[in-house]
Amino acid sequence: MKLSVQNIHDLNVISRWLAEDDFSSHPARQVDMMILAGHAVLPNITGAFRMLTSNDMPVLLSGGVGHSTLLLKQALMSSGYARVHTTAESEAEWLAAVAVQAFGLRQERLLIENQSRNCGENADFSLSFLLSSGSAPARILLVQDPLMQRRTTATFRTVWARRNVSAEFISWPVFVPYLTQHHDKCVISGADTQEGLWQLERYVSMILGEVKRLRDDENGYGPAGMHFIAHIDLPAEVEEASQRLVASPELVGLVR
Repeated sequence: MKLSVQNIHDLNVISRWLAEDDFSSHPARQVDMMILAGHAVLPNITGAFRMLTSNDMPVLLSGGVGHSTLLLKQALMSSGYARVHTTAESEAEWLAAVAVQAFGLRQERLLIENQSRNCGENADFSLSFLLSSGSAPARILLVQDPLMQRRTTATFRTVWARRNVSAEFISWPVFVPYLTQHHDKCVISGADTQEGLWQLERYVSMILGEVKRLRDDENGYGPAGMHFIAHIDLPAEVEEASQRLVASPELVGLVR
């Protein structure tokens, strides 16, 4: 894929916004639990588990079999995590195996919600799981694929509020991805490693698709469309970058 300088600039504007981060500037902020939603971006997963090795907070792993399940398995099996062994099918159980075998986290710290198939079910089923176990915590550190971080946080806030459960969601993408140009190659930067990142075409497609879903119109996920999330204001620079990208001949066919 060949991207122009303007394409790269615009994609970076949007990715910074999508990777909503309420935590990195205040890492000592008190939280009661982490919820890690299943996905396939390994540096994000690694960063989340590394953080958990330095404290005792519980973590709820949310993810059944969905769009990212095969990608997660493939990423793990072709990385330094290939030695992790499990016969599990769900994303949550694969993540649990990584947590225990690669990071030494105690099994009793791990709460496993292994039925959700998408972002909305991550939010809904996580809440049902917690309520069935007692009560939902007040302050939750929410971790997801950085490109899905803003939508996931909005979804959790909306779903839990509709069920009359009050909680503070602190959004943490672990890292903020951005594109850099090295000679003739476009590279996804921001993480500690290139291992387990998106393929470039998927990265671009996800960015364009997330803007489409977050825009509050008849095609989006807000009140004017599918009503999955509350209204979100897109910053002017994000909207302008999105419009340029959609009109770019280099990116025809990547908006899904």
